[in-house]
Amino acid sequence: MSSFYFSIAQNFLIAFGVVIGASLFSGLGAVITNNPPFKVMTDVAGSIKIWAIAASLGGTFSSFAMIEKGLLEGEIKTLLKQAFYILISLTGANVGYEFIRLLQRCSAIWGK
Repeated sequence: MSSFYFSIAQNFLIAFGVVIGASLFSGLGAVITNNPPFKVMTDVAGSIKIWAIAASLGGTFSSFAMIEKGLLEGEIKTLLKQAFYILISLTGANVGYEFIRLLQRCSAIWGK
């Protein structure tokens, strides 16, 4: 059971980290190229969420294989675990996106 909790934490944090990392580095690139960094960061954070989910699951094919196994072979426990992993990854990516949006809102407040 500890492997299950480890996988949950790992999926959440990988998805979160992919969104945050990509956004921060795109913001750095925006500063270098003289573009508005928070706009670029928010755009990248919104567009990379699906890739963060795929990265946290370790590639989409293994997840699809597990879902297929759950559906076709009647392994409901495996199906539920995969659905939960996808939900946790989606949550991590969305929390990362909202964190970037929070930075953008705070910059508007602090910049005044």
